[in-house]
Amino acid sequence: MALEARLQQKLTQKLVMTPQLRQAIKILQLQREELDTLIDEELAENPVLERTEEEEPLPEEPPMVGETPVTVETTAQEEINWQTYLDSYNEEAPSLPATGSDEEDEERQRTLENMLTRAESLAEHLSDQLRFKELTPEEERIASVIIGNLDVAGYLQVPLEELAASAAVSVGLAAYVLQLIQACDPPGVGARDLRECLLLQLRAQAVEDLSPEDPILALAIRIVQDHLPALEGRRFDRLAKDLGVTAEDIAQAVKVISALEPKPGRNFGEGEVRYVTPDVHVHKVSDEYMVTLNEEGLPRLKVSPSYRRLLAEGGDAKDYIQDKLRSAAWLIKSIQQRQRTLLLVAQSIVKFQQDFLTYGVLQMRPLVLRDVADDVGIHESTVSRAIANKYIATPRGIYSMKKFFTTGLKGHQGQDVAAESVKERIRELIANEDAARPLSDEDIAKMLSQGNVTIARRTVAKYRESMNILPSAKRKQGH
Repeated sequence: MALEARLQQKLTQKLVMTPQLRQAIKILQLQREELDTLIDEELAENPVLERTEEEEPLPEEPPMVGETPVTVETTAQEEINWQTYLDSYNEEAPSLPATGSDEEDEERQRTLENMLTRAESLAEHLSDQLRFKELTPEEERIASVIIGNLDVAGYLQVPLEELAASAAVSVGLAAYVLQLIQACDPPGVGARDLRECLLLQLRAQAVEDLSPEDPILALAIRIVQDHLPALEGRRFDRLAKDLGVTAEDIAQAVKVISALEPKPGRNFGEGEVRYVTPDVHVHKVSDEYMVTLNEEGLPRLKVSPSYRRLLAEGGDAKDYIQDKLRSAAWLIKSIQQRQRTLLLVAQSIVKFQQDFLTYGVLQMRPLVLRDVADDVGIHESTVSRAIANKYIATPRGIYSMKKFFTTGLKGHQGQDVAAESVKERIRELIANEDAARPLSDEDIAKMLSQGNVTIARRTVAKYRESMNILPSAKRKQGH
C-alpha cells in the first residue's frame, strides 16, 4: 500500500492543565498551616492582594480569549466551572488514605500547640551518614535504591538481586553497600528479617562494649542466631537445656535481647507527636451536630482598589497589573472554593457518622469516598482531595478526616460493621483478658463471631498487628 502525506482536521475537547488550575488543586489539598503560609507568600509577592477585616465580594477573574487578555472593565466575564474541573481531573487525585505533605510549617503560629512539624525521615538520616563515606557513582546509585526500598520499620523486604538489577550493578556490590548501610545508625536498619535485625544490634553492642567477650552477650547472640523460635515461644527451660547454661543465664540474656529495638525505623517520621490545627469544628446543639469551619486567624483577601484605578488609567504597567490581578482573583476563588467544598464534605461525614459522635468508636459505620461523593453531588476525587491532610474537632476528640473512611465487615444479620469498630472490640477483649492465659487470634475471632461479627483469624491478626499488639504467646505472663 502506498504511503502519502495529507492534512486532516479534527475537532476535539481537551482539559488544559494551566498553572492556575494546578493552584486550585494544591489549595484544596493544603493543610490549614500550609494554607496560611501560602497566603503569606502571595501577599508578599503580589502587590494587588491586600488583607481586609470585612467580607469582600468575590473578584471577577479576567478571562483569556485565545492568548489575548481581556481588560478588567469587560462586563462579559466568564465564570470558572470549578466543580466540573475538579470532578473531571483525576491525574493528581491522592489515594485514600492520604499520606499528607512533607513540607515544614514555618513557625508562624503564635503557640506551640498550633504548630505542625516534620521529623527527619529515615532516608534522610541514612543519606546524611553515607555522605561521609567515599562512594563511587555505582555505590551511590545502589545505596539510593536500597534506602528507597526500606519500609517504615527500617527493613529491606525486596530481594537484593532485584535491587542490583534495577541499579545495573552486581549483586556483590549491592551486598557490600547494604553492609555499609547496616553499619549506620540506627542499629539494625537494613535488616531483611527480625533475626538479622537483632543480630546487627547485638554485634554493634559487642563492638562498642568495653567487654566484647561478655558471656551473656555471646549467649544472647547464640539464642537469636539459632534458637529464635524457642525465644518467641518463651520456652526458657528448653533453651537452658539446649545451650547447656543455667536458667539465670537465660534470663539475663533474654533481658539483653528485650532491650533491643525490633523496628529500628519507627522513630523516623513515624509515631512522633504532631500538633495540628483542626480545619472543621463539630458542636452538639440540642440533639443536632453543627459543623463550622475554623477560620480563626485565616486572613480575608481583597484586590487593592488603587491598582484597579491604575489599570483603568492604562500606561506601561497595564500588562503587569492585569497579570497580578488575574493571579489574585484565582487565589481568592480557589480559597473560597476550598472552604465551600470542605464544609460540604464535613457535613456529609457528620451525617453518616452520627452514631460514632454519640456513642463512640464501637458505633462507627463503614464509609467510602463514593458515599460522601454521591451525597454531596461531587466526584470521588474531589472528596479525596478535600479530606487530604485535614482534621476535624469533634466532642470525642480531634481526628483526621480520613479516619472516618473505613471498610466494613459483614455481621450475621447482613449489616456492615466498620473495621475501626472491630479494632476497638479487639483492643477491649485483649485489655480484659487473663494475663496468664491470653486470648489467641482464633479465640478472638470466635468471640467476635458470637458478638455478630463474621471475621477470619487472619483478619484478627492483621488488625492486632496494625494496633502494635503482640501475639498471645508474647503477651503471656507467669507460668
